[in-house]
Amino acid sequence: MADTESVQHTRLLDEETRYQAVSSRDARFDGVFFFGVATTGIYCRPSCPAVTPKRRNVSFFPSAAAAQGHGYRACRRCRPDAVPGSAEWNVRADVVGRAVRMIGDGVVDREGVPGLAARLGYSARQVQRQLTAELGAGPVALARAQRAHTARLLLQTTGLPVTEIAFASGFASVRQFNDTIRAVYARTPTELRAESGTGAGPRTALAAGVPLRLAHRGPYARREVFDLLAAEALPGVEEVVGAPGARTYRRTLRLPYGTGIVSVDERAPGRGNGTDGGWLDARIHLTELRDLTTAVQRLRRLLDLDADPYAVAERLGADPELAAEVAARPGVRSPGAAEPEEFALRTLLGPTEAARVAADRGTPLETPCGTLTHVFPEPAALTAHPVAGPLAAALADGTVRLDPGADRTASAAALAAVPGVGPEALAVIRTRALGDPDVPSPDLPDHPSWRPWRSYAARYLRPATT
Repeated sequence: MADTESVQHTRLLDEETRYQAVSSRDARFDGVFFFGVATTGIYCRPSCPAVTPKRRNVSFFPSAAAAQGHGYRACRRCRPDAVPGSAEWNVRADVVGRAVRMIGDGVVDREGVPGLAARLGYSARQVQRQLTAELGAGPVALARAQRAHTARLLLQTTGLPVTEIAFASGFASVRQFNDTIRAVYARTPTELRAESGTGAGPRTALAAGVPLRLAHRGPYARREVFDLLAAEALPGVEEVVGAPGARTYRRTLRLPYGTGIVSVDERAPGRGNGTDGGWLDARIHLTELRDLTTAVQRLRRLLDLDADPYAVAERLGADPELAAEVAARPGVRSPGAAEPEEFALRTLLGPTEAARVAADRGTPLETPCGTLTHVFPEPAALTAHPVAGPLAAALADGTVRLDPGADRTASAAALAAVPGVGPEALAVIRTRALGDPDVPSPDLPDHPSWRPWRSYAARYLRPATT
């Protein structure tokens, strides 16, 4: 399992090795750790282009929230709050990994720490202790760091009033919002908004959507991802437009406070198509801005943006059966699902029936966008369906959980007990809806040497459109 064999080197890196990564500005470690500089009070990502500080002035932290908790402010040059998530916390199946994914999905903002703890099946004190031990910050601090990043994004990409941004970002009060922005960025919200040269684009009206740069680590095999999205696009719910190399993927989302439409471009910003570029350009339209954090995390999971392609290539590239493919196709990802419950139901329904169900029982958009007309129906609306009914009922009553904080082992066992979920469907749902990086495929040999990346091995061994 991924939680027993670390997919990152965070614990294995001694401080001198980390300092070497900082000295060489090694982007492979962005998001794996952060460093603070005592003489400036600033914290950075390892690849920061600023002059390398003296070793005696540097401290290392496992998360941005931990650096902020020690009084450090985010660097204006390298934007350490905007790096890809650490792949270790993203793929781990233990309580810390589950907690981090749920915090990213906005659970603490919506339900507080007690709600997070209840979902995990632990006490609030246990969750606090485990997160602090491994990440240097508890759930409140981690959620605070995320809210600050969301607030900066809205300040610099929309023309919304500051008061609206405060509550849309998840803050309980304008005062809390102002204090946090000053602590994290050493500027007031007004100063942060006025700052130029951020690369985030001009301020826009909310009606135009929120423009985003979705950062990823290392190479990103865009063509393979967009080929897959195009092959499985569900009419009315998803669409892929444009020619290969310059495609745009769009889809609807059902979110905690409303609905949304997200779009992401295949083209590498300013560099043409390919595996280069450190981000994907995206835009999110929401009926309720409080859903921004959740929508961003859903899109990141769909596109597998928090993966560590270096760790995957190191393990899989050592196998003679995969070495040539790994070398020829850098940055191959194992896409997830923007709507896990929808994906699971679609797996059983098949594309034709899923399209009919979406049109007949989905929620119509108030204003259609292109060919997008509906949000896929909730599981409760499909409990009587002759094919997907048993799974829909299990999802509706919580027997099967596919949310970001689900226990993957327990969910897989519950899925296997649902009538109609065979071995192939189970493997696909585990890989895509649960985001499990280490799922053996029923139709492929099981190589223990591929662990913990068997889901990625399957992407190398299969055509990109399957």
